[in-house]
Amino acid sequence: MHTPPGASTTARKWATRFVRPIEAFLHVEASSGVVLLVMAAVAMVIANSAWAGAFHHLLELPIGLKLGSLEVEHSLHFWINDGLMTIFFFVVGLEIRREIHEGELSNLRRAVLPLAAAIGGMAAPALLYLAIAGHMPEARPGWGVPMATDIAFAVGLLALLGKRVPPALRVLLLALAIIDDIGSIVVIATFYSGALDMSGFAIAGGGLALILLLQRLGVRRPSIYVIPGFIVWLGVCRSGVHPTIAGVIVGLLTPARSWLGPTGLVELARRSAETVEQELTNGKPGGVAPSLLAAEASRIDLASREALPPATRLQMMLHPWVAFVIMPIFALANAGVTLDRNAATPSLVSAGIVVGLVAGKPLGILSACFAVVRLRIAALPRGIGGRELLVLGLVAGIGFTMALFVAGLAFPAGPKLEQAKAAILVASALAMTVGLLAGRLLLKREVAGGAARTASEAEASDDL
Repeated sequence: MHTPPGASTTARKWATRFVRPIEAFLHVEASSGVVLLVMAAVAMVIANSAWAGAFHHLLELPIGLKLGSLEVEHSLHFWINDGLMTIFFFVVGLEIRREIHEGELSNLRRAVLPLAAAIGGMAAPALLYLAIAGHMPEARPGWGVPMATDIAFAVGLLALLGKRVPPALRVLLLALAIIDDIGSIVVIATFYSGALDMSGFAIAGGGLALILLLQRLGVRRPSIYVIPGFIVWLGVCRSGVHPTIAGVIVGLLTPARSWLGPTGLVELARRSAETVEQELTNGKPGGVAPSLLAAEASRIDLASREALPPATRLQMMLHPWVAFVIMPIFALANAGVTLDRNAATPSLVSAGIVVGLVAGKPLGILSACFAVVRLRIAALPRGIGGRELLVLGLVAGIGFTMALFVAGLAFPAGPKLEQAKAAILVASALAMTVGLLAGRLLLKREVAGGAARTASEAEASDDL
């Protein structure tokens, strides 16, 4: 493509050389996990340096929004955990919506295995935690911490194993993580929310009604839904339910079917191109009229926008921002652990979290999978056996982001929260190390014969 008018060819060449390695890094599946790991390390350094106090004061800085008589003011830490993370949960809602419409959860027969694996992978860690620390009232709320899987780290770790990982195993992990997220959302909404306020539900209901009305009117531009979505967030925030649940609800309401699809894209683009070409062929003075050119360009823009379902398009648009901006900011704000006596002293909270994630996850996933297979409720995909399931269970023990999020809801600021954070970091590091070693030792270098060769084949296949 030619250099745009007014741009310097040399400057663009140097800019391309600078940007290309960054783009290549961002397209590597493991890169988001690397960024998260770096930000967690930075948070640890800050928490144990002379900057710790200043950073804490920065997180407590009040930031407010005011519109007439409506005023919302909270700390920066709140806006990160309950504001930015709402976008993260919105993307989770979009993923759940897509999976229900056309993914692993769209077919009950195919959904049984990841559903069983997710339930086992959530129940076993929670039960192990309660067995270890449940007799202590102040430690009991932490049972939800070891239940979740950090999908960014888990998928990134499988990417590091390369061709050893059967595509069906990656698809199973993604489906398991989606159901795992649903379970975490239910746990947060049910057990980690405050006293309920019905006026908040009324506000949220008004926002949801406005979203549904706009959908019935055929409004498709995402920007129009920002204000109704914010109203839903305000209502949920006021209701006592955790504000991030608003993101999930709005994500689930997002349409999962395209308006035009690929056929409509081709038809509209061809029609607009032919119209402009006809004007050029006629050779009218002044060339193509700006109004006509703008109208045809608008049609092409519509076609490109509506070729994909809104849920898919928004997920693709927001995923890089969530993976490389929102989650690293969350890690920076929450992963810092002061390495003092409180964090370093072994406790039942830390023991419960470490055992739950490192041992409970693989134990629960393996037991649940073998149970449904033995009962003939489900079957393992071709190329997936006990070794692959063990690696899946170990990788699923990486809790990190979601575990830190739940820990912040389970424990108030103090020794218990510091112990929980330290345990999450230790457990996630152990799960990563053991999972990587197990993958290297147990998985074959090539995909077994008859197994799906790509993730698309694995998702489309009904041959279990």
